[in-house]
Amino acid sequence: MSSPQNILAASSKHPKPADKTFQYGTAGFRMKANLLDSVVFRVGLLAALRSKKYNGKVIGVMITASHNPPEDNGVKLVDPMGEMLEASWEAHATELANAPSDQALLDIYNQLITTLKPDPNAKANVIFARDTRASGPALVAALVDALRATETDYTDHGLLTTPQLHYLVRCQNTKGTLEAYGQPTEEGYYEKLGSAFKVAMKGRKAKTVIAVDCANGVGGGKLRDLVKYLPRAEEGGAEIKIVNDDISNPERLNFQCGADFVKTQQRIPPSSHVSHMSLCASLDGDADRIIFYFTDADNVFHLLDGDKIATLTASFLVDLAKSAGVLEKMKIGVVQTAYANGSSTNYITKSLKLPVVCTPTGVKYLHHAATKFDIGVYFEANGHGTVVFSENALRVIKEHDPQSPAQNTALANLRALSELINQTVGDALSDLLLVLVILAHKTWGPQEWNSTYTDLPNRLVRVEVPDRNLFKTVDAERKLAEPKGLQEQIEALVGKYTSGRSFARASGTEDAVRVYAEAASRGEADDLAQKVATVVLKGGQLG
Repeated sequence: MSSPQNILAASSKHPKPADKTFQYGTAGFRMKANLLDSVVFRVGLLAALRSKKYNGKVIGVMITASHNPPEDNGVKLVDPMGEMLEASWEAHATELANAPSDQALLDIYNQLITTLKPDPNAKANVIFARDTRASGPALVAALVDALRATETDYTDHGLLTTPQLHYLVRCQNTKGTLEAYGQPTEEGYYEKLGSAFKVAMKGRKAKTVIAVDCANGVGGGKLRDLVKYLPRAEEGGAEIKIVNDDISNPERLNFQCGADFVKTQQRIPPSSHVSHMSLCASLDGDADRIIFYFTDADNVFHLLDGDKIATLTASFLVDLAKSAGVLEKMKIGVVQTAYANGSSTNYITKSLKLPVVCTPTGVKYLHHAATKFDIGVYFEANGHGTVVFSENALRVIKEHDPQSPAQNTALANLRALSELINQTVGDALSDLLLVLVILAHKTWGPQEWNSTYTDLPNRLVRVEVPDRNLFKTVDAERKLAEPKGLQEQIEALVGKYTSGRSFARASGTEDAVRVYAEAASRGEADDLAQKVATVVLKGGQLG
């Protein structure tokens, strides 16, 4: 193991702010960038331990704050198969981050070595990347100090999307095995997606040009790189128009653009300049989620969010599996959170006749539940999601003997989708290509996609509270257990509205509670959201 003196000396350069308490949440650590220096250093220590625990397998560290404003930043760990950090280790990250002194930090670090028993002879290996925020380079320096102090081998991949780092981690750890996921390079990522897209688009043509708003973040440049590996529109590809890709001015990141802006404002970014009936998409700051939208001939805005992506994807996969003659050999299901629109759930269960599982908010919960299916589709309403194929599904798709040319084509398309989809984590670039493939196969434009079902009008309200930890939920976050009495008040309000539904849950990253409400009309949804928000605000003050 590394020298205690090295850790103490390095830690002294990154003191913890005395009055701050940190918590590793669903998005790792995320906050104002000027508070993160000590946190990132300590995440580096944990990354080294995690790698040694896995006998030197590669662990990833991503420095990003996704859709947050430019002055924020964050850091999160990526496990060996490209998954989010194992839940039980989140407490270790939190404990290290809150150590009040250098010596206390070393004591906790040594205690973790005793408890976790990492291989003392294994050489730790960490790779890392960052988004385009101005604070990124200084935080990378703090991370490198920790990796050097622990004598960890490391590779700095510079600017990457979060899903690209997840991809690289999995590729590094599966290289040369039967589970090899791809070439462990950025170019390998583009080549894998480009090749799969070409196969899946064979004989098809995109019906529409798509304008992609890249939130003035890292996704813009990476999408431009990816486009070089795709067939041109006239060759059976798609015409992708890239907007909001200015990374030379970091303060423009997520400003009046990006997936979160579109989702919350319910309008097209002012700088996008797109025509009516044009399909549009928006990434977030680190390109791990995407939403689609358009304005119709009457200039009415229509959002095609994660629910619409999930239903589109699930329906296509069912059709392909049926056409390939393998539907009876696989269980296909959809995973949602409480934020999923009630109409989408009804469509999945009643029209597609697929099972739906509801989990708490957070990719780690959705991803885990999706692995219980042979093909598990999960998308949060905010556009973060992917599809997971089980070993059984991949084996069936590979080994099934087609009984007709049509079955052979469907199997080829299923195989291509399993390569096109980034199964490690939600990936905006991969999901963009997936949607383009499906729309091309269905010969749909945005209007046809949107008409599959009608969303119940809904509203999401953010309520600032003194202490978010007062709010405890049950039933996959659909009901409040604490503060006592609030759930009964919410249910009483919901009962007064046609098709009403509402819930409140604490934010994972800030002292706020998010209130979601839906009802039969826009006015009712807005009214219900505001009344529940008032109840939550009073409950937070009393608590």
